Amino acid sequence: MKKIALFAIIALTVSCITATAQNKKGMKKVLFVLTSHSELGNTGEKTGFWIEEFAAPYYELADKGVIIDIASPLGGQPPIDPKSSDPSAATEDTKRFDKDTELQAKLSKTHKLADVQQADYDAVFYPGGHGPLWDLANDKNSIELIEAFYTNKKPVAFVCHSPGALKNVKVNGEFLVKGKKVTGFSNTEEEAVQLTNVVPFLLEDALQANGAIYSKIGDWQPYAVEDGLLITGQNPASSKLVAEKLLNQLNSKK
Repeated sequence: MKKIALFAIIALTVSCITATAQNKKGMKKVLFVLTSHSELGNTGEKTGFWIEEFAAPYYELADKGVIIDIASPLGGQPPIDPKSSDPSAATEDTKRFDKDTELQAKLSKTHKLADVQQADYDAVFYPGGHGPLWDLANDKNSIELIEAFYTNKKPVAFVCHSPGALKNVKVNGEFLVKGKKVTGFSNTEEEAVQLTNVVPFLLEDALQANGAIYSKIGDWQPYAVEDGLLITGQNPASSKLVAEKLLNQLNSKK
């Protein structure tokens, strides 16, 4: 009887492990790419990624069962824009992040961008903050990664300043954004935060210069645009909208 019971326990354990593996295999997996740049031009101030633009999409996807990995050009702890930690910028998602020691630990150990492959993921998401304008806009690994996701028919999503990572991305010799409907941090929003003469380029202008069909609504209002596999959001308040559109695309590809 003891042997029978033992065999039953072993069989049940194997069955549970197999079921868990199968469930994980069927789950969607998304790569988050964060900036490693921390200097706000020559101002002497710090920048990085904006917490809300990371936390809101992260929880929106993770709470629906999406597996998320995080990468950055340098790996390790990516810089957080200190202004995004200010109480005035707090949201329910940022408050949740502040208490989420598990996610904070995960964030401190981001993968190096050079070590990740699009083949391992179903989509890629780029949170914003001013940092991407300096590093991700010109990062060879990021440019190649976005191109790989897009040409393999996988969604690519960006919010606020992170569409700046599209600046030098080309597909078949043409800028990826050419003829595409997009949005991103507007010139008027950049003027409102008094960084027009600090940033290396104005996102709205750069997207239009590359042939994008750029649109926006009022400053700081939630707004996201979807054009095929390309999903973009205007500002921090648009982060969850972008994640929702990304989730819809992932769910449509069962």
